[in-house]
Amino acid sequence: MRTKFHEQLDELTDRLAVMGHLAGEAISVVTDALVHADLPLAERVFDLNDRIEELRVPSEEQALALLALQAPVARDLRQVITGVYLVADLSRMGGLAQHVAKSVRRRHPDHVASGEAEQLLAQMGRIATESAGVAERVLRTRDSEQAAELHRRDDELDALHRQLLDLIQGPGWTGNIPMAVDVTLLARFYERFGDHTVEVGRRVIFLVTGEQFSQ
Repeated sequence: MRTKFHEQLDELTDRLAVMGHLAGEAISVVTDALVHADLPLAERVFDLNDRIEELRVPSEEQALALLALQAPVARDLRQVITGVYLVADLSRMGGLAQHVAKSVRRRHPDHVASGEAEQLLAQMGRIATESAGVAERVLRTRDSEQAAELHRRDDELDALHRQLLDLIQGPGWTGNIPMAVDVTLLARFYERFGDHTVEVGRRVIFLVTGEQFSQ
């Protein structure tokens, strides 16, 4: 019975890692779509998010079934509970990438942003993509050191977020009000994406050590 239980846990972990991989691909693709005002690329993100959501439901059902039918304890219980929360974080990451894609689609054929604002958003997209890659590795390896590394990357995203807001509010801003609104929202989407990768790391640290990570 325990062997079957751990096989099911491994299946759940693999699904979560695939969701993380798809979220990373989505944020990478949508950043390219943003920079190039590429509508076909943006449309790909909707397909990627659909694939994430297709994995979300069976992952939730499997985690809840393990709780109800196997009555896990100690580390096994932590792993199942962690899985339940991770499903929500990974689903939200896909949703945030889709929000960026909606902005690209709405403004096409124009660029959503330009100049320094677009460059900063591209940097945020690069870091978010790297963070998603680390989060996927953490899910597969349960490496608590890599999980802690996600905080440093999130600090970089936060700094770029503040820089973008300063740019919009500064005297040198030449964009119009709709562009300022778009850039503000996009920066927030990337910043929140990074927050969810940190949550992935935090939850894996809890899984491995039984302790909450504190900076």
